[in-house]
Amino acid sequence: MEDLLLLLKYLVLGIVQGATEPIPVSSSGHLIIAQRLLGIEQKGLTFEILTNTASLIAIGYIFRKDIVRLIVNTIRFIQTRNHTYKSDFNFALYVVVGTIPAVIIGLLFKDQIESYFSSVRTVAVSLLITGVALWLIRNLRGRKRDGDLTLKDALIVGLAQAVALIPGISRSGSTVITSIAVGMKQETALRFSFMLYIPVSLGGLVLGISDIASDPDRSTLAIPYIIAFLATLIVTYFAMKWFMNIMAKGNLIYFAYYCFAAGTLLLIFL
Repeated sequence: MEDLLLLLKYLVLGIVQGATEPIPVSSSGHLIIAQRLLGIEQKGLTFEILTNTASLIAIGYIFRKDIVRLIVNTIRFIQTRNHTYKSDFNFALYVVVGTIPAVIIGLLFKDQIESYFSSVRTVAVSLLITGVALWLIRNLRGRKRDGDLTLKDALIVGLAQAVALIPGISRSGSTVITSIAVGMKQETALRFSFMLYIPVSLGGLVLGISDIASDPDRSTLAIPYIIAFLATLIVTYFAMKWFMNIMAKGNLIYFAYYCFAAGTLLLIFL
C-alpha cells in the first residue's frame, strides 16, 4: 500500500511539473508546494533533472522544425554569407547571447539562491510579482518579428531568465513577459522564450549526470522516477500546446489572475 501511495505521489509531482513548466506560473514554485503537501523531500537533484529533461524533450519536439531550420540556416550563412539566411543566423546568435546570463549566474549562485529562496513564502511573493508583471503587459502588442531582434533585446530577456532562478519566478513567464515588454510580437516572444529554455536545460542535464549517477536513492526510487518522467513528458506536451493557443489569442491576463489568487492563498494558509 505504501509503495502504491509513493507511486501516486510521484505521478502527481510529474503532472505538476509538466503542467506548470511551459506556462507563466513557475514549475519550481509549484513543485515546492506540491512536495510539502505530499510530504516528499527530495534529497538530491535526480528528480529535478529527470523531470526537466522530460519537459525539454516535449518542448524540443514541438519546436523541432524551428530548431532544425535555425541550425541549418546558421550553418548555411556561415558558409555562404548569403543574406537569405541572416535572419535565422541572428536569431540563433541572440539565443546564445540570451542564454549567457542564466548560465553564469546559475553556475555561480544557484545553490545559494535555492537555499535562501526555497521557502513557501518566497514562492507566494514571487507569484504575486509574476502576476503584477503579467498585468502590466496585458495590453502590449509588439511589432518585432524574428528578424527584428537586437543584441540589447537578447541581453535583457536573458537577464530576465536568470532572475527566474529564484523559486516562484516563472522562467517562461519572465522571458515571455520581458520579450513582449521590449516590443516582440506574441509569436516571436513565445519562440524566443522557449529557444532560450532549450540550451539552459541541456546544460543542466549534462552537469547533472554525475548527480544522477551518485544518487543513493536511484535504485529504490527508479520506478517512481520513471512514472514522474513519463507523466511530465506527456503533460508538458499538452500544456505547451495549450499555452501556444493562449499566446496566439493574447490572453495572458488569466495567468495574472491565477498568480494573484495562488500567491494570496499561500500567504494566508501556508
